[in-house]
Amino acid sequence: MSVGSQRDFGANSSAAGANQGTGLMARLRGLFGRKPRAEDGHAQSAEAWLFESGEAAEVQEALGPDWLPQDLETWQPDGAVAPAQPAALEQAPATSRRVAPTPTAQAGQEAASTLPGGSLIVQGLSKSYKKRQIIKDVSLTLHRGEAVGLLGPNGAGKTTLFYMITGLIRPDAGVIMIDDYDVTSLPMYRRARLGIGYLPQEPSIFRGLTVEQNIRAVLEITQPNKKKRAEELEALLEEFDIARLRKLPAIALSGGERRRCEIARSLAGHPSFMLLDEPFAGIDPIAIGDIRQLVQHLKRRGIGVLITDHNVRETLDLIDRAYIVHSGGILTEGAPGEIVANPDVRRFYLGESFRM
Repeated sequence: MSVGSQRDFGANSSAAGANQGTGLMARLRGLFGRKPRAEDGHAQSAEAWLFESGEAAEVQEALGPDWLPQDLETWQPDGAVAPAQPAALEQAPATSRRVAPTPTAQAGQEAASTLPGGSLIVQGLSKSYKKRQIIKDVSLTLHRGEAVGLLGPNGAGKTTLFYMITGLIRPDAGVIMIDDYDVTSLPMYRRARLGIGYLPQEPSIFRGLTVEQNIRAVLEITQPNKKKRAEELEALLEEFDIARLRKLPAIALSGGERRRCEIARSLAGHPSFMLLDEPFAGIDPIAIGDIRQLVQHLKRRGIGVLITDHNVRETLDLIDRAYIVHSGGILTEGAPGEIVANPDVRRFYLGESFRM
């Protein structure tokens, strides 16, 4: 990498800027286990790399409060990157659980596909802030090919529980497993490489990139083979009916188009499970129909979908089962009809007049 490029990272033309840029390059290499090199000749968003890794905050902390990922939107590592040597497997605990292997950048796709991935299992999760216990000994299961809701009143703890499953919050106690692989201690980006996808409530599209570049940003990380990368890109564009939009700047997409692009990009990581945070928030009736179709499509792909949302009618109409969170614990679990008929759910959450 040239000194000029390093200065671009450092946002100025000084030696300090070059040093800062060099430090960021080292940090990025550490995050992804890879070293960028020129190959494909197209722009690649640093914002994409950082946010797909789940560790943009660490880089921002290292560079100071004035740095933003958007400042790197013109960064061009230009294509595929060389994989690091495989890391050693973590030492398994003396139990029947196995610690999930540490995936390298090259092995990320293979690791996700070789894990059994039949069930995402949460056992005994607990979380406290200071002296207040938010989550108390919660257990739940999500199977591949089903949609499950995580619902409850405001302040019940469902958001904290959801974020512990995604890896945004570390639990005080309990385990999170993909079958018998323990992923509790893994950061968010490593869970993603092992099959846990996450779609946040806020738009996560990379606005400075085209639709095509948004998806390619993830494929650059998950698929080292150039030919296969191109094939997967075309397949995802066609599957989500966004091939005609491939050269369109992402900022110009409608709400439904943006969501399809985000999900296509998430599927580039080959997830076994997809966690959807408030997918019905702030969207119009047509977009609600799009979300329903997308979730059904994920289920047909064999992907387990976990949804947390305040729009209880739309969510219950979509899912196979729901867990109702109340006062930090699971009040009940069951099919939508069972949830609506449960007197405790009506008393604490839905209200007596609720109708589907």
